[in-house]
Amino acid sequence: MDAVSGLRRELLHDPLEYRLLPRMKTDGPITRRLPRRMREAAGRTPHALVAGCALIVLLMGYFSGAGDLTFVVTGLVPAAAVLLTLVRPVAAFWLSLLSTPVVAGFANYWDGWPWSASSFGAHLVVITVVALRTRPRTAVWMWLLTAVYAMFSEAFLSRDYVTNAPPMLFLSALSLLAVTVVHVRREKEQEVAAQQTVTAVERDKRTLLEERTTIARELHDVVAHHMSVVAIQAEAAPYRVENPPPELEQAFATIRENAVAALTELRRVLGVVRAEGYQAPDAPQPVLADIDNLLSNVREAGLEVEKTITGAVRELPQGVELSAYRIVQEALSNALRHAPGSSAKVEIGYVLGGLGLRIVNTPARGLVKASPGAGHGITGMRERVTMLNGVMTAEPTEEGGYEVTAFIPVVEAEETA
Repeated sequence: MDAVSGLRRELLHDPLEYRLLPRMKTDGPITRRLPRRMREAAGRTPHALVAGCALIVLLMGYFSGAGDLTFVVTGLVPAAAVLLTLVRPVAAFWLSLLSTPVVAGFANYWDGWPWSASSFGAHLVVITVVALRTRPRTAVWMWLLTAVYAMFSEAFLSRDYVTNAPPMLFLSALSLLAVTVVHVRREKEQEVAAQQTVTAVERDKRTLLEERTTIARELHDVVAHHMSVVAIQAEAAPYRVENPPPELEQAFATIRENAVAALTELRRVLGVVRAEGYQAPDAPQPVLADIDNLLSNVREAGLEVEKTITGAVRELPQGVELSAYRIVQEALSNALRHAPGSSAKVEIGYVLGGLGLRIVNTPARGLVKASPGAGHGITGMRERVTMLNGVMTAEPTEEGGYEVTAFIPVVEAEETA
């Protein structure tokens, strides 16, 4: 019952289904180098091959026919079965199989039974093309039905002619075996591509989490510093006023308790995202005032850097300054890794409502090869900018270099201050 059900699904269910043969992909190592018009024409290669096979079958039927009238059967019918594989593959198989005894009956000479010369060639082409367009299970069913027809014709329709059933079964089996190998290889390539896509997505997620963890660790020092200052000042404030009222003392005590509680919770949350063995830095987190030290280190590493500052330099929130510093640092590190021998420009703009950054490097020069990176740099920069509600672009320049631009708004921080 399962076998009959499989046959019905593969070859009997909607045999006239319209399925146009798709164009061939032209992104291969050879076709992608062709001019645009030739590449478009190359996409029709499968259609041209099927049409060429139909022409050969047509000529075989013409030379095996007994007259002009029989040519309609011995030539056009097998050729039509071949061409039908372009639009209705299952119907093409049934036309090729069921027309075999009719075509053989009209053939001029009996060079084999049960397939005439044109039907023999047409059937091999049809089952090969149909197998390529369907599944391996369909190929098995087509071969079995061909074998059943060959045995039936030998047992009931044979007229002592030389049989060509064994060559048909052997050649069709070889053809379908090759098609099955192609199917299996294609499925494996699709599985590998899907697995690579999933792996890339998971790697991107892991990279994103790692960058967010790094940002959380760095910002912890900034926030913890401010909360500690709040707690200390709240505790010392009552002693700065002579005979402070009880309400004021209670207010400062409440401020200190909340600051200490917030600091404790902050450290507890950060403990979840800290890696095992993580050590907090002893030095304070860098800010834009330390940018000259960064540029000096980069110059010593071999990258010529030019710094430009526009606008009125002013103190920004420490989180903004830290993120801006890290963005400049990562952009220059990328230039060192991916464009050795290049030069870079760092532009810092203090504008109304925010901070603008632009880091651009020239193409690589010299014989030093670029070193591959882990691909985390751009992700980390975007996360920092997104965290501060800013915008960022990172793209190649027309000259072959690379440019990173970012704008970090600081209006809310200024208003709060």
